[in-house]
Amino acid sequence: MIDLDVHAHLAPINPLKLAQLQGVSWSEQLQELVLDGRTVGMKDLFHPRRLIDWMDQHQIQRALISIPPPLYRQKLDSSAALQWANYVNQELLSVAHQYNARFGALFYIPLEHPGLIPRLTQEYLDNQYAGIALAAGGHPGIIYSQPAYQPLWEALDQKKTFVFIHPGACADPRLSAFYLENLLGNPYETGVAAAHLIMANVPSRYSNIQFCLAHAGGVLPCICGRLERGFLTRRPGIDADHTETPLQAARRFYTDDIAHDDSALALAKSIFGADHILYGSDWPFPMGRPQPPQKAT
Repeated sequence: MIDLDVHAHLAPINPLKLAQLQGVSWSEQLQELVLDGRTVGMKDLFHPRRLIDWMDQHQIQRALISIPPPLYRQKLDSSAALQWANYVNQELLSVAHQYNARFGALFYIPLEHPGLIPRLTQEYLDNQYAGIALAAGGHPGIIYSQPAYQPLWEALDQKKTFVFIHPGACADPRLSAFYLENLLGNPYETGVAAAHLIMANVPSRYSNIQFCLAHAGGVLPCICGRLERGFLTRRPGIDADHTETPLQAARRFYTDDIAHDDSALALAKSIFGADHILYGSDWPFPMGRPQPPQKAT
């Protein structure tokens, strides 16, 4: 029996509302969502009942659902991004309410538009979401250490919020071959986001936030010792006098257990602590875990 899956994706479909949004089209016949010219064809994303059936099959009691990266739409301007965030958040919450205790909806905030943070944060606080979902990267404006995010961290800290950080697109053109944008780019983006949080002392200053990193923490477990060395030797730009050490800060993070390798998962446990490793499936994507472990992590 697994109590909670912290990493599951759904794409909420409300045909009438989608028809009113620019750059979006939904084909009921083809079961395809087209966003800004890009087709999202992973059909299980559109059917919450299929996720419930999979959870029942594997004895998973509850899942935290968030939109997948193709739905981040990080090239939208501020006005369109707000409209899109309102759509996905309201509809994802509606799905969670429909299935009551089985789902908890994670509220998406497009960090590439800091000006939207106050309004969206209040929307989150006013409703019954299970936490927040954020893109680790995918846009040059997303820098987790920037002061513009401080009001967000303050509000989330007061509510003791679960914050799930998931990689978006990686813009490095060298990764266009061999599916490397996902295989290498995803863990890299997560590592960059986590490193900025650590070096800006965010996990320590806002210790009530439950930051959870996707994919066993990405590259962070591999580089945390190097970050520590840079901290101890006072490399340029590092405020070693007023910042928690990287290895200390890492113990504040949670991660899912999607490492795809026992030794990689063991490293994540050694860095974050075994009690900070949570079960995640990455439903319904092939890079996830089609079969849960025999015993929950």
